[in-house]
Amino acid sequence: MKTLSVPYFYIIIISLIACQSTSDHDSPAMKDSINIHPEITIDEIRTSLENKEYSISQLTQFYLNRIEAIDKNGPKLNAVLTINPDAMTIAQQLDEEMEQGQIRGPLHGIPVLLKDNIDTHDKMPCTAGAIPMKNSFPLKDSPLASQLRDAGAVILGKTNLSEWANFHSSFSSSGWSGLGGQTNNPYELSRNPCGSSAGSGVAVSANLCVIAIGTETNGSIVCPSNNNGIVGIKPTVGLISRSGIIPISFTQDTGGPMSRTVTDAAICLGTLTQEDPNDTKTTQEGRKPQKDYTPNPAVKDLSGKRIGYFKKPLNGNVRMTQIMDQTVKDFEALGATIIEIDHIMDDDVGNKSYEVLLYEFKDGLNKYFESLGENGAVKSLEDLIEQTFSDDTEMQYFDHELLKISQSKGDLNDKEYQEALAFIMNKSRKEGIDKVMNEHNLDAIITPTGSPAWKTDLTNGDNFGGIFSSSPAAISGYPSITLPMGQMDGLPVNVSIFGRAWTEAELIQIAYCYEQKTQHRFSPTYKP
Repeated sequence: MKTLSVPYFYIIIISLIACQSTSDHDSPAMKDSINIHPEITIDEIRTSLENKEYSISQLTQFYLNRIEAIDKNGPKLNAVLTINPDAMTIAQQLDEEMEQGQIRGPLHGIPVLLKDNIDTHDKMPCTAGAIPMKNSFPLKDSPLASQLRDAGAVILGKTNLSEWANFHSSFSSSGWSGLGGQTNNPYELSRNPCGSSAGSGVAVSANLCVIAIGTETNGSIVCPSNNNGIVGIKPTVGLISRSGIIPISFTQDTGGPMSRTVTDAAICLGTLTQEDPNDTKTTQEGRKPQKDYTPNPAVKDLSGKRIGYFKKPLNGNVRMTQIMDQTVKDFEALGATIIEIDHIMDDDVGNKSYEVLLYEFKDGLNKYFESLGENGAVKSLEDLIEQTFSDDTEMQYFDHELLKISQSKGDLNDKEYQEALAFIMNKSRKEGIDKVMNEHNLDAIITPTGSPAWKTDLTNGDNFGGIFSSSPAAISGYPSITLPMGQMDGLPVNVSIFGRAWTEAELIQIAYCYEQKTQHRFSPTYKP
């Protein structure tokens, strides 16, 4: 079998809409129109609900109408794969609870979309964007979905994604799935949203929801956050349970919130940190979860902070260097001391990580398919390969060779896997991020998240523009947060802030201070 280079796979105007409901849940109040501005926050919604400016049902119907108008018609973003048929019923129940003074949690009534590789036990399938999975209905909620419900979220539906979280072919277009087609960037529709959490990133940016949940193995939260000009948090692996999330890698996978502000992402993150006995990463020694990651608004600057600047990912890009130079000045103006660093980990770590993922993808998928029971639409990775390669739509653009390469691997007892795993854990952690941060006494590291969105190309696949910065945090399993730092030709670009394990709260506070000073987030214009 041919040798494949390591792809960056795992990343791999509109008027406000009146809520004129046509559902069976109509009431006179429901027919009143409401206006929701495109940058609305959780706190603003909470205030409006408390003041009875509108109900949760009205809010939910607004977003369902907006998805229909913008995602399915209008610009046709193609970000939402499935609508939850029970969304209005859930909203009505939450309205009733609120009337009785019962607030489930910090997301009570907040409309949320989930990436369609996250199990929900309802009328929605969980597909990973793959045609063979179109009728795959999980037997129970994932812990992530269950915690969102407990916090009061209204799950509006599931978002499109790069099929199998972009771990399927030797080349591909991020945001494409056989089941959902290509997701489009809301800033310029011909541009790519990045992936694999493409639909989640687009949906948040276009205000098709308030919060979306993405998942990342390497870049799949931070890259679509970059291309769509939003905030994304990739937490330490083990902070959020991965049970019931269609896997790539036990070592690197994690879910995480995507939003338009640092505070909203932090609010959501705090609702998702329960231990899960079925995911040993959430019970590991030294785990430090919090229930509240909301940044302190009284902290206005970064005085005393030592922040590393990892410049290498710029790769000589002159225009991106200019934007990062200004970002560094902004951090310094906030009181931070900036220390340039030129190295975190060797290239061999990425190659070994790829080997780890091939083994863990096979193991994890087979276990996931087994969890679906006798009625599962796919029985094994071998069965998936057979169904995929016999489907003309699945094979129209991309080769799906990674499925076959993964199938050719042995089990997790193989020496090749064990040695590769030990190598990446040591080189990315003790001799990687930990070493660099200890040597320079750093509180965090900043780096450009990525280039501006490239033109979508289903013939040649992705063109990332040469900036790849997600790997140190992704391979180590350490936390990273990305947020807007500027724009190039009307396209957003982000800065990433990452650091040691379990330092989400500190990174969020740093990101918040930078966000409040710069306010770089801007709404998309749906340019053709």
